[in-house]
Amino acid sequence: MASVPDDLQYSAEHEWVDGELAVGGEVTVGITEHAADALGDIVYIEAPSVGATVTAGEVCGELESTKAVSELYSPVTGTIIAINDELANAPDNVNKDPFGTGWIFKVQITEEPSGLLDAAAYGDLTA
Repeated sequence: MASVPDDLQYSAEHEWVDGELAVGGEVTVGITEHAADALGDIVYIEAPSVGATVTAGEVCGELESTKAVSELYSPVTGTIIAINDELANAPDNVNKDPFGTGWIFKVQITEEPSGLLDAAAYGDLTA
C-alpha cells in the first residue's frame, strides 16, 4: 500500500500539497506515491512555467511515463513561484521520492483553497 503522509493535504486528482493553505501562502505540490506507482516509470514532466497562473482542479502540465501520458492538475489557485528544475534530468525522482525530491512546483496561493482532502480521506479514496 502506498504511503500517505499525515502532514499533507491531497487532491482527488492525486496531487499532494504542503505549506500554508491561505491566500498569500506558499505551497509545494507533487503527485502522490499512489499516482506515481500507477503511472510507472516517469520519463518526462511538463510543469507550468514560473510566473504562470494556475487554477485549482484544472490541468497545468503533463506527466509522461513508460505506460501513458497523464495530465497534471493544480490542487490550488495561484501563481507559480518555482519549478523543480532537477526533474528535467531526473524525472524518475517522482517515482523514487514523490514526497521529497520529486516535488514538481511551488505556488503562491491567490484564492482560498477548498476541496482538499486530509490523509485519512485520501487514504479512503485510494483504498
